[in-house]
Amino acid sequence: MTQPAVYVVSDSTGETAELVTRAALAQFGQTPKFIHRFHHVDSIEMIEEIIDLVAVNNGIIVHTVVLEEVREQLNETAKAYGVPIIDIFGPLLAQLEQTYKIKPLSEPGRVRSLDEAYFNKVAAIEFAVENDDGRNPRGILQADYVLIGISRTSKTPLSQYLALKGLKITNIPIVPEASIPEELFEIDPKKIIGLKINKKKLNQIRSERLISMGLSGNGMYSSGDRIDEELQFFKKLTDKLGCFVLDVTNKAVEETANEILSHIGQIAEENFDI
Repeated sequence: MTQPAVYVVSDSTGETAELVTRAALAQFGQTPKFIHRFHHVDSIEMIEEIIDLVAVNNGIIVHTVVLEEVREQLNETAKAYGVPIIDIFGPLLAQLEQTYKIKPLSEPGRVRSLDEAYFNKVAAIEFAVENDDGRNPRGILQADYVLIGISRTSKTPLSQYLALKGLKITNIPIVPEASIPEELFEIDPKKIIGLKINKKKLNQIRSERLISMGLSGNGMYSSGDRIDEELQFFKKLTDKLGCFVLDVTNKAVEETANEILSHIGQIAEENFDI
């Protein structure tokens, strides 16, 4: 005798309802061949046809419909047809609403959206690590934004912080003796963000860095002449690129990152207006 099928109904993909159903069926030694899925059921017009089919085949319904109107209609119609129905989300949403005193969003696919945001963030962090400190110049073409600056302008921590926001960031150290990656001149200048710092602060940071390494704080790396040379080289490059330049002097990474995010938001608004 053919066993009744389980019909999964959802106003999103139906993956959650099917996963729960499979887990439950496993407790009875049942294989998943008895599951049929109706996904993106987001209007009451679709309900009667589905339930009529389920009733004819003596099946049961398991659903995760979050749209309140559709959920109520589905439950009521199933009851009228005498079709067994399990509402996974309804009682849970009602209890959570009562507990937290807030209304549910009733937006299908929220879990999937959160999952995608999470994986995008992980991918952005991996990208930042792989493209840190000019390690992969070709990454410039794949990045959402490129940070450029001379040594000790917080390029790496800024890249990581922005990656946590889901942005793919590469950073390029600017050194007078090193060639500038050609890729910098191939991308939209709006994707490049220069990081500048004043001479006095940079001298202090570099001196402290040398001392922390067990060296004299008065080496070539922290000398005034060397810093002047690097700052002038950086200025000429950013002028040539025509990119946005942000002063990071005496700013925490979070503060600088927020200014960058604000700048990125302004770019997005300008592009939208166009």
